[in-house]
Amino acid sequence: MAGMPTRFKNGDSLYQPLSEINVTPLVDVMLVLLIIFMVTAPLLAKGMKVNLPQSKAAQPLNPKEPIVVIVSKDGKVALGSDEVAPDQLVALVRAAMGDDLSRVVHLRGDKEANYGEVIAVMDRLAMNGITHLAILTDSRSKVPAAAIAAPASAAAPAASGAPAAAGGAAK
Repeated sequence: MAGMPTRFKNGDSLYQPLSEINVTPLVDVMLVLLIIFMVTAPLLAKGMKVNLPQSKAAQPLNPKEPIVVIVSKDGKVALGSDEVAPDQLVALVRAAMGDDLSRVVHLRGDKEANYGEVIAVMDRLAMNGITHLAILTDSRSKVPAAAIAAPASAAAPAASGAPAAAGGAAK
C-alpha cells in the first residue's frame, strides 16, 4: 500500500473530483467581449451627435408618392414608365401634381446620358415653377478598385475621348 493514496475515515480518497465550475475563464472571456463592444460601439454611430433645436413652424415632409421623371442614355424623357415628348413634360408633371405644388419630383438621369440633356430637363421644370426637385443617384459602388487607384491625369483623357498625347505636346 505504499503507492496508494490514503483514505479518510469516511472512505473518501485524498484525490476527490472537483464538483464546482471554474468561473475564471468565463469572467476572462466576458471582460474581453465587454472591452470589444465598448471600443466598437462608438464606431457604429454614423455622423456627428448634435442636439437638434425644436421648431413649432416646421412642416412634416410630404407623404405623397413622388413624381418620377427619367432621362435615358439616348436622351428620351419619360414620366414614370410612359415616354413623353420634352415639350409636353411640364404640362404632364403639373397635371400629376394637381393643386399640391410642394410635391417632390425625382429626376433620374442615366449614368451614360448627356449631362446637358439632364440639366435641360431640370431647367425646364424649374423655370415653370416646379422647384421641389431631387436628383437620384445609386449609392451602391459599381466602380472597380483598379479604376479608383488609377491616377486622375491618366483617366481624364480616356474619359473625354481625346487622344492620350494631346495634353503633352511640346512647343
